[in-house]
Amino acid sequence: MATRLPIKADFPSSLTLDIIPPSSGQAINILILLHGLGDTNKSFSQLGKNLNLPETACLSIQGPNPIPPIFTGSDLPAFHWGDDVLVDERQGEIELDAGFQKIEKIILDDVVKGALMQKCKFPPRNILFLGFGQGGMVALHIASSASDLEFGGVVSVGGRLPGNGKEGPKSQTPVLVLGGSRRTQVTRSAVDGLKRRFGDVEYVKWEKGEDSMPKSREEMLPIMKFFARRLRSRAGVPEEAMEI
Repeated sequence: MATRLPIKADFPSSLTLDIIPPSSGQAINILILLHGLGDTNKSFSQLGKNLNLPETACLSIQGPNPIPPIFTGSDLPAFHWGDDVLVDERQGEIELDAGFQKIEKIILDDVVKGALMQKCKFPPRNILFLGFGQGGMVALHIASSASDLEFGGVVSVGGRLPGNGKEGPKSQTPVLVLGGSRRTQVTRSAVDGLKRRFGDVEYVKWEKGEDSMPKSREEMLPIMKFFARRLRSRAGVPEEAMEI
């Protein structure tokens, strides 16, 4: 049965999301975009447009849990993916690894299985994830937890596998993880942990020190090469899609 472009009515009404149609062709693939800690989904909605991927609809989801202004020092909207807001007292920062059981149910059961697979008829092989920071951790957690499903792939920028991940058979979902060279969540031990849970792991260590979203063609290139290999697109990935 042919796939169809999802609509907001396919998803739980409590979930904030944007649906970005393909730049060309019918939606054969779905790319789920998960923003970082303290952000909203709007920046990733724009990312979905900028990626300009043919035959690929992007689904930019907002973390369901607001961060109180007392933690951010700002009245601007800020959201997170964790089961709770935990503070690392040594660093004085909000802890990224805050448990993901609640969001696992929402994204895996309601979004992926309920809406995309059952209602819109996308096979798991045609569903991919791209997440930043805590959003990348969520994507890796979901792919690891659903090891019986082979998704199209997971791209995690500055996000490692959570410490409370489930044990079991290796997931066959290919993973691309990217991180900075110094102050990074993507340490050698984090990469080793990914290799224990996934059968296909590619690691890119940027020259820049921090974990941040790509800011140049060179930094974006490994991600676009990953998409070129994993997206099922008759049109291919256009050269101009490298522009961010």
